[in-house]
Amino acid sequence: MTVLEEQNTPLESARKGIQSEFEEASRALREVTLMLEQSQVEVAKLAQRNTAITAHLQQIQSQGANVALDEMKMSYDSALDAQQRLFVMRGQLEKLQSDQAHLQRYRTSLEKVITLLDQPGETGKGTPRSAQASIESIIKAQEAERQRLSRQMHDGPAQALSNFILQTEIAMRLMDVDVAQAREELNNLKASAMGTFQKVRNFIFELRPMMLDDLGLVPTIQRYADTFKEQTSLEIAVTISGQERRLESYIEVMIFRALQELLGNASRHSQASLIKVMVEMTDVSVKMTVSDNGKGFNPEILAQGHSLGLNLIRDRVEMLGGSFELHASIGNGTRVTFTLPAKQI
Repeated sequence: MTVLEEQNTPLESARKGIQSEFEEASRALREVTLMLEQSQVEVAKLAQRNTAITAHLQQIQSQGANVALDEMKMSYDSALDAQQRLFVMRGQLEKLQSDQAHLQRYRTSLEKVITLLDQPGETGKGTPRSAQASIESIIKAQEAERQRLSRQMHDGPAQALSNFILQTEIAMRLMDVDVAQAREELNNLKASAMGTFQKVRNFIFELRPMMLDDLGLVPTIQRYADTFKEQTSLEIAVTISGQERRLESYIEVMIFRALQELLGNASRHSQASLIKVMVEMTDVSVKMTVSDNGKGFNPEILAQGHSLGLNLIRDRVEMLGGSFELHASIGNGTRVTFTLPAKQI
């Protein structure tokens, strides 16, 4: 085997892996799109049914004493059932829309990586070795994110569902013995379900906030900072300067993901009490700075590859033609600044 073949073999292997991932993402996207279309039809039907049942219930209520108790109870039960079904289907529809958007972005990112691998010499930086290193960094970051999400699902919704089953069984056993106690258990179950539902909504927002597509980067940053502040009790100050405007979708996603990583790092490692987020928009660029008053760290760990998240932010910024700066030292906090080209759209 020649020296060139030895260098290209790992790159070709990486390309095959990315191509396989691209095909799998394309297949998953087709399936989710089909399910989304079917769910949209079902939601429309349920909305019509709910409207009809609500109108019928209002008619019965207007008749008052002229309606039999059984008929009124059946109408209330039908209305409640219709509302619950519509509520669940709308939640499923929202999740499918989020999954579709995520898969579309993921598929586009893989397509760009494949293009980069097919043209390794055009950027000046894209030697086989550096391209392979970037791919390895992306893959490692994806796996780390999947592990984090898996832990969150296990410790959050999955554990809550197990508790729901247990509480339901307790309430069913008490129903024939102590109705008052059974009612109390059901009230507790309802409160737990409402709390878990809010956690799931926060979980979905962290995965992919719909408002990023609907309202853009700045409102999403402000909302995420407020939510993060409530969850961690950290003081977070957000400053926006320049002309607020919409950016290309992939740039908005990249900046939002970077903010998630930087706030998470500060919360987990810095022991900071204050985090400042500054976003500056111009006609040709967008600049973000995230700084904290925490304990800081030795920036040499970045070169040693120990900070996967920061390295990934830097790589993505540079791949998009931007600049990345890190200022950190022991005892003096951390400041990360990156600038991306972002023309008017």
